[in-house]
Amino acid sequence: MAPEHPAEERTPRRRPLQVAAGVLGDLLFTVGVLLALLVVYSLWWTNLTAGRHADRSAERLRRAWSAAAPTAPTASPTGAASTAAPPPYEAGGGIGFLHVPGLGAGYQVLIEAGTDKDTLADGVAGVYTAPYPSAMPWDAQGNFALAAHRDGHGAKFHDLDRLKPGDPLVVETHDRWYVYRVDATLPETSKYDTGVIAPVPTGSPYTEPGRYITLTTCTPVYTSLYRMAVWGSLVREEPMDPGRTPPAELR
Repeated sequence: MAPEHPAEERTPRRRPLQVAAGVLGDLLFTVGVLLALLVVYSLWWTNLTAGRHADRSAERLRRAWSAAAPTAPTASPTGAASTAAPPPYEAGGGIGFLHVPGLGAGYQVLIEAGTDKDTLADGVAGVYTAPYPSAMPWDAQGNFALAAHRDGHGAKFHDLDRLKPGDPLVVETHDRWYVYRVDATLPETSKYDTGVIAPVPTGSPYTEPGRYITLTTCTPVYTSLYRMAVWGSLVREEPMDPGRTPPAELR
């Protein structure tokens, strides 16, 4: 009698539906990993690189200021235009610094000309050149309109929604301090609403030309669906002393 052979073990065949489910699961896992890496890149890596770039640019600007010490202009009355020669206004060039005590002690952001993608990606606040060319703080009247990212690329305006009427905004230039007061905020508007940066901003409490500042960024956080705006008006300006002593709002 022939010896019995053990039954051959058979690998169960997977049904097509099971194969498809496995492939789909692997695909979803891969997509999830890629999305996580994209978030890390967008919110952490771009903040890191933009912060480094902005710090280097700020250092270069302050060195340039030190090499050309400001003259000692006399203080001008509130609302009067500065007689001091303004710093150069060139695309991508440094204009000064925005200080916002309401966003934390020591908060400052470098201000550069332009709101194009490359400029704002460097972790700065950019000055609008279109559709309404921004006025400068030293101009007799107009709207000094700025934009910065809320998330990623430095996220300099991430907490812009914390500002409220009465908060000070201080612009530091080569030879003067410009002190503004927040008058109103616009929590949300269309990204196509260019009126918020007009010389007399649409929707603001202002009804006639003056010396204004507007800060804009995306909203809600982590999206670019809408825009928000903060409006302020000039309270006073102070000449820059050799020690660059900040105004009372920053002390």
